[in-house]
Amino acid sequence: MSLPFVVQSPDVRYTQDFIEARYAHATVQVSKEDGITKVTPSSVHLTFRTERRVPKLGVMLVGWGGNNGSTVTAAVLANRMALSWMTKRGRKHANYYGSLLQASTVCLGSGPSGDVYVPFRDLLPMVDPNDIVFDGWDISSLNLAEAMRRAEVLDWALQEQLWPHMEGLKPRPSIYIPEFIAANQEERADNVLTGTKAEQMAQIRQDIRDFKHSSGADKVIVLWTANTERFCDVQPGLNDTADNLLRAIESGSEVSPSTLFAVASILEGCTYINGSPQNTFVPGAVDLAIQRGVFIAGDDFKSGQTKLKSVLVDFLISSGIKPVSIVSYNHLGNNDGRNLSAPAQFHSKELSKSNVVDDMVQANAVLYGPEERPEHCVVIKYVPCVGDSKRAMDEYTSEIALGGTNTIVIHNVCEDSLLAFPIILDLVILAELCQRIRVGVEGEGEPQPLHSVLSLLGFLCKAPLVPEGAPVVNALFRQRAALENLGPFWAVGGLQLSDGAGTHPLFTRCAWRAGRRSAPPAPPALPWWGVGADPRGLGQEGPGEATRPHGKRAGDVCHTRFPDREVVCAWLTFRGFRNPQDGPH
Repeated sequence: MSLPFVVQSPDVRYTQDFIEARYAHATVQVSKEDGITKVTPSSVHLTFRTERRVPKLGVMLVGWGGNNGSTVTAAVLANRMALSWMTKRGRKHANYYGSLLQASTVCLGSGPSGDVYVPFRDLLPMVDPNDIVFDGWDISSLNLAEAMRRAEVLDWALQEQLWPHMEGLKPRPSIYIPEFIAANQEERADNVLTGTKAEQMAQIRQDIRDFKHSSGADKVIVLWTANTERFCDVQPGLNDTADNLLRAIESGSEVSPSTLFAVASILEGCTYINGSPQNTFVPGAVDLAIQRGVFIAGDDFKSGQTKLKSVLVDFLISSGIKPVSIVSYNHLGNNDGRNLSAPAQFHSKELSKSNVVDDMVQANAVLYGPEERPEHCVVIKYVPCVGDSKRAMDEYTSEIALGGTNTIVIHNVCEDSLLAFPIILDLVILAELCQRIRVGVEGEGEPQPLHSVLSLLGFLCKAPLVPEGAPVVNALFRQRAALENLGPFWAVGGLQLSDGAGTHPLFTRCAWRAGRRSAPPAPPALPWWGVGADPRGLGQEGPGEATRPHGKRAGDVCHTRFPDREVVCAWLTFRGFRNPQDGPH
């Protein structure tokens, strides 16, 4: 595949099949001895190997007939056919606004005319969203054209053009376990699988194989965009290990539909992404993914109110202002809002929305004590009249100098599905790209795949899933910087950080050190996205003891000690210089 630019460097080698780049990854180790803080710079030379061939990608959506599923399918068809339509505000054209990959840019460097920016999608060979083939499951039997009309998201003039292309698309029967979603969803459930949990999971596996064969897809990614479920109990002997989880499925014990889909996908070797807030990835599911070397990612799309919160709280705390209260109110009228009107399902969403500021709070010990955090209240109400156009109202109360108070009130109208579908596309495209990347330490053998838990995709998720023992980061621009600079675009493409790149945080290095228990050989410790962080066979006893909190600032080191291993996380901030005279900026 041709690339829009070529890196001219002795550290980069292009072949017909691969881009291979040598990259010096710098870290800073901080320790304390005899009351003295010692800072030790170090570096490791990494080799990144990225397969250049872009495969044909098939995406199977759980909840294909819902608002998000019908909208993302319609959007890809509209862009593929370059459709346009009239509205009362003039003619509109199909686009991918809202997509990090398709509609944002990155500074590549400087040229004679100044800084040069390229679309994010051009940094490495990636799937074109117009080429994605869709399939999926839904508990509702409506075809995709009827589902699109029911969703009331798209202008009717666009729906009319899409109708003949969507009415032949019909969701496959899905798994329906009534106690996991709101009772008000029962009237939609006319397209469901029967049989035991094991039989239902076997059918999902067969559906994945059938779709892959019939579509000619080289790879299939499964993504949950169905209803929010209630939380599933995590119990020893039930779902705490891969073996126990598989036995629970065979015996018909409590396993949520989303976890059944996850296990089916993992057993088929397909990446699974959770777009809702429930705890799909119980420990046994994560264990199974690691054993099988299959990628998983989640949780919960970060699209509207929470994305704004992750920016605004970061701005306040970074400015030395102390948020003490965050009250978030939403009302919406789509089926997601109807399902969330049930208390158990609301609780799943409440947790996802509430934890988004934790890392920012923990990173500032000047403003917050060890156990201190802002009061956080989340309210969600179902108001059918507003449909998919969610209203979000937030009040941020902060303490400022000399006992003063600052209050910010925001009213945000979020068209839910039009904000969510570009995130779905970014998630599946980035997940596929990660499957083509291998990373290794120079002189330590062949490059290895990334860790099964794709924390790299945290920019797109409210509650980012991370490898066990790794810190969770929600600050939006730190997440984006991680994608831009090292994870994996600049390093994999063979580029160093641009001189005008500014500050680029979030490079975490995680090492698993086997202790008393034997463990299979693991690749050497690599940067924050978790290559070589392979806990197979290590086990866990208790929550571990952290010598420092996880909300890290630049230069901090976190040692988390478990009975049989130690996790070391070192954080580093890179600072660019516009020219040697300017100093850091």
